[in-house]
Amino acid sequence: MLAVFKRARSEYPRQFWLMFWGMMISSIGGSMIWPFLMVYVSGKLKLDMTTTASLMTLSAVSGLIASFIAGPIVDRLGRKWVMVVSLVLNAVSYIFMSDANTLAQFAVLMTLNGVFNPLYRIGVDAMIADLIPSEKRADAYSLTRMAQNIGVAVGPAIGGFMAALSYGIAFLLAALSLLIYGVLIALFAAETMPAHSALQKRHVEKIGGYGSILRDRPFIGFVASTTFMTMAAAMVWMLLAVYTKQNYGIPESQYGFIPTTNALMVILFQFAVTLVTKRFSPLPIVALGAFFYTIATGGIVLGQGFWGFWVCMVILTIGEMIMQPTASTYVAGLAPADKRGRYMSLYGLTWNIASGIGPVVGGMLNDNLGPPAIWYGGALFGAISVVGFILLALRNRPIVQPVTPPAIDTAG
Repeated sequence: MLAVFKRARSEYPRQFWLMFWGMMISSIGGSMIWPFLMVYVSGKLKLDMTTTASLMTLSAVSGLIASFIAGPIVDRLGRKWVMVVSLVLNAVSYIFMSDANTLAQFAVLMTLNGVFNPLYRIGVDAMIADLIPSEKRADAYSLTRMAQNIGVAVGPAIGGFMAALSYGIAFLLAALSLLIYGVLIALFAAETMPAHSALQKRHVEKIGGYGSILRDRPFIGFVASTTFMTMAAAMVWMLLAVYTKQNYGIPESQYGFIPTTNALMVILFQFAVTLVTKRFSPLPIVALGAFFYTIATGGIVLGQGFWGFWVCMVILTIGEMIMQPTASTYVAGLAPADKRGRYMSLYGLTWNIASGIGPVVGGMLNDNLGPPAIWYGGALFGAISVVGFILLALRNRPIVQPVTPPAIDTAG
């Protein structure tokens, strides 16, 4: 691990490392809350799982709308201040969420949270693509995932115990971590948006500049397949804590070690996994990762206690390490420099759509057919994504068109 960092330290610019440490700080605070948010809301308001999950739908729908707006904003106004505004406003929403006492209040705050999140996510993905040359992006995305997961390794373990004492303190710490990251970006980060020609600035496509992107059928197929996979993942991340507590009596203090296992695996093995996966064509690799997601989601049905659910998380994490950096690198490679924000915006919609549909479907399956039905539905979503990626792989579309090397002058 230390050898990886020593080698990477000189290969990437200082601003990348600023983002690396900022992501770590913010993820420590945020991950003290998000694995337990549905447990907190359902317990405080005494809601059934369908109603609780519908709050995530509000967040997802608002994020879906915001993502369409955020892409052109990031491409035209820049990455830096969009990220800062998003981080600060998300921090404010956490502060207010700690004092919310009604379903209406949580609905408003979850909606606002959904609006703010895409601004940061799209900005940071575009900034990394700006800073890092294409041949190093897979490793760069792996490193940023490691930074986030170092935070996730610490946050849920602490947050699980803190939840038993005071959710309010956890919310405030999450807000503070986002504010710290926002200040770091505001003070020390430089804008990375590529300079556009005057013609590009005057050129405005329909639908906020998305016209040509929506006509990119392989990319849209990739987004659709990713959405089905992410629906399965969203069901695990948002419903498993509630499922294990309500049906098996596993408390937050014990459950926190399940997402911590995910984070530790990414920290320890992500870079090594990426060194292997980047040698292969991306679409078959993404299909393989989605297969692991599918097996993990369906396998939760067989879990009868902490260790059974822990094993499923291990399998899901293997799929995550295989798929996520490869998928981000694939999208970054497809996107022209002047449209990176919009490509990342549409790609980012996968989480918004999935988190809006998946948990609600899971809640309905739970309330109408029984708790195990959640995971049968998730496995079906995962299987659809695997088929979609395989069909895309059969088309064998390259990430980036090969560049013809300059001719060598052999005269004289």
